[in-house]
Amino acid sequence: MKDFMNLMKQAQNMQKRMEEVQSQLDEIEVRGSSGAGMVEVTMSAKGDVRSLKIDPSLVKDNEIEILEDLIVAALSDAKSKAEETMKSKMQELTGGMNLPQGINPFG
Repeated sequence: MKDFMNLMKQAQNMQKRMEEVQSQLDEIEVRGSSGAGMVEVTMSAKGDVRSLKIDPSLVKDNEIEILEDLIVAALSDAKSKAEETMKSKMQELTGGMNLPQGINPFG
């Protein structure tokens, strides 16, 4: 019974730490860019887009497709960085212990 109580206490501590990390991930910002920095996206490490910056030279009538492609590439870059940040925080939280595939304490 003592082992069970100890396990429950550890689970409660892990839950509290997960909540703290969730809060941190919302505060951490990552930036993704494309087109040599002509399009830049800022998002939280949770993946919420916070801002989009476009170099004015890209806004030309016949180049909208290029601009759209650059925006998609910048979003992809920022998302990749957000996922890496989340993975790093997860490893800190679990002490490097790998959880089984499909188990994500962040949602």
